[in-house]
Amino acid sequence: MYDAAAWHDYFLMVGGGAAALTGLVFVAMSLHLDQIALNPAHRHRARTVLTGLTAVFIRCALVLMAGQNGQAVAVELIVVLIGVEIVLYRSISQALQATDRSDPALLWRTIGSFACLVTEQAGALALFFGNAGGLYVVGIGMMSSFVFMVTGAWLLIIGVRREEAAEATA
Repeated sequence: MYDAAAWHDYFLMVGGGAAALTGLVFVAMSLHLDQIALNPAHRHRARTVLTGLTAVFIRCALVLMAGQNGQAVAVELIVVLIGVEIVLYRSISQALQATDRSDPALLWRTIGSFACLVTEQAGALALFFGNAGGLYVVGIGMMSSFVFMVTGAWLLIIGVRREEAAEATA
């Protein structure tokens, strides 16, 4: 049986962390907006990192909403995850079409992020069908996504800095 109270601290911590990281990443991106806007790979990373972190916050908030059963939570999670997957797919499609050279790392990181989202969906489906342990799978997928989001933010900042350094020496 789904026990929302048992998960309260976990989702509160993860949601708060996601909200804090979203703010920090947004500020860092705002400081380098021109470089991000002009580079398709940077735009993709910026878009997916902000979407991913915001969606983690939203999913945590939905789980914490009072008075819901496991099926309601599962449906909410699945809907948000589908939205993120659509953004991720459209973003990587635009990035790959706009780049002159192929960047396999960009594609593989996106596939890894997508796999984390699908893992969460599998957990949400398990929860929907009455297996409260599905939230453990959701949690694993969510925490795995953080690896891609945080490293993606770092790669974005490093990429922008490299471009700035190249322009300064040119």
